Amino acid sequence: MQVFTKMANRWAERDCEPGECTDFVAALAETLVAETCAHDSYLINLASPDRLLRAKSLDSFAAELNRCEALKLNYLVSHPGNFMDDRASGIARNAEAIGIALERMPGQTIVLLETTAGSGTALGASFEEMAEIIEAVPAPYRSRVGVCVDTCHIFAAGYDISNDYDAVWTRFGNVVGYERLRMMHLNDSKTPLGSRRDRHELIAEGAIGESAFRRIMNDAHLARIAKVIETPKLEPDVTDRAMLERLRGYVET
Repeated sequence: MQVFTKMANRWAERDCEPGECTDFVAALAETLVAETCAHDSYLINLASPDRLLRAKSLDSFAAELNRCEALKLNYLVSHPGNFMDDRASGIARNAEAIGIALERMPGQTIVLLETTAGSGTALGASFEEMAEIIEAVPAPYRSRVGVCVDTCHIFAAGYDISNDYDAVWTRFGNVVGYERLRMMHLNDSKTPLGSRRDRHELIAEGAIGESAFRRIMNDAHLARIAKVIETPKLEPDVTDRAMLERLRGYVET
């Protein structure tokens, strides 16, 4: 399950009240949900060279971690950010900020860096870059950093999971390592391979197509990896249920 713990498009922060946390944890225990995560604010940019924006982003990111701990969420999914000036400096700033935030907020929640489509100055579009960011996180906190692979994003970044599925995942395993993979966002893509554009589409109705999602749902390497959808909400509740049923229908028994 993926949630937001605050409004994702506003800087305003909030604390999770003790009663709210108790009720959430108790309600969650009554379900079959095994893995939980929050997605952080879309405004956060830990890689920014702007000192004020980076400081604001760091405070907001630490607050996100604090709420995750209060709600006992397993993961916090975060986009690596935009470097704005030069890529190497952006990677260094992002990794340093993650270390600072994890030092401020000790606990069990693991930060998952989400793969990106690579538009503009966005970091994290290549497996090599993702591995470089993680390796740059200070050693005492590196064990609390993993990866969330978004199928739309990696396809838009140039990884052809439709026609070269095995090669893509072999490269991921060799460069990043399956031990870092903790979650997947399963989304088709409105735009073609290598477009560098982040445009989600319904499962099997975009440029990726059905075959890749069938492979994912039957891949032994990915069987125990938590998966969520961020597909278009064409009809409240109905579309999401249809997408989940479609994915489950791909599983070969």
